[in-house]
Amino acid sequence: MQLIDGKSLSKKVQEYVRSEVEMLKSEKNIVPGLAVVIVGDDPASHAYVSMKEKACKNVGFYSIAHKMPSTITQEEIIKIITMMNKNPHIHGILVQLPLPGHIDTNKILEVIDPKKDVDGFHAYNVGRMVTNLDSFVACTPLGVMKMFEEYEIELEGKDVVVVGASNIVGKPMASLLLNANATVTVTHVYTKDLASHTKKADIVIVGVGVPNLIKEDMVKEGAIVIDIGINRLEDGSLVGDVDFANVSPKCSYITPVPGGVGPMTIAMLLSNTLNAAKQFGEEN
Repeated sequence: MQLIDGKSLSKKVQEYVRSEVEMLKSEKNIVPGLAVVIVGDDPASHAYVSMKEKACKNVGFYSIAHKMPSTITQEEIIKIITMMNKNPHIHGILVQLPLPGHIDTNKILEVIDPKKDVDGFHAYNVGRMVTNLDSFVACTPLGVMKMFEEYEIELEGKDVVVVGASNIVGKPMASLLLNANATVTVTHVYTKDLASHTKKADIVIVGVGVPNLIKEDMVKEGAIVIDIGINRLEDGSLVGDVDFANVSPKCSYITPVPGGVGPMTIAMLLSNTLNAAKQFGEEN
């Protein structure tokens, strides 16, 4: 069993981004800029945003966080995003999800300029990704693909089960795997007999937010398991969606929680923002 170390790979990606930022600054006088929109006071969302701000500072980005009360209107959020679309110093815009119930999330995401959609959630980028065209790709699935590349895990012809069908993780993950010529099964909350699918898979990728959902008897010997879930238990400890202690001995590769996919999500956000700034430099 080999651990897939997302923490060290994330550092490697950030080192590359930092060196590219220095080059971009010296050659074109461009400093990549990332703007984050956060609505309300969800503690997990604020923790993620502060991690993103720290990562931006670490690689030399300009970053700004628009923190808004949960009572803000949809029109006011749209006005702020429209303003950032026009700001030449902002190359990436992301809206921290989830948004309060009175806000239409899809409408908000559609307002973001696709060239600044570094989270890869705009329908324009989703469509290009599905058709295997160059696009911004959702950061978590992109981070998983980067892990496969780093550890030289071949995807072509592999049977892969994706557990979870969200727009943020499951669906883009399945599309990227299909583009890599894997045979993909997508399962979700309505799937009958989840184990019957996961047991046959060469690779299991799970991200649904259910602690220890994937048990030892649900994976075959030698499987590769990617755990995207992150759950805080009552005792304060962090666990994934996989029963790591019992599943890991059966695996050829497995990601830990924490220290697996999580750090890669932020690394890919930085990478996407860098690419957005480079594209801006080429156009201007």
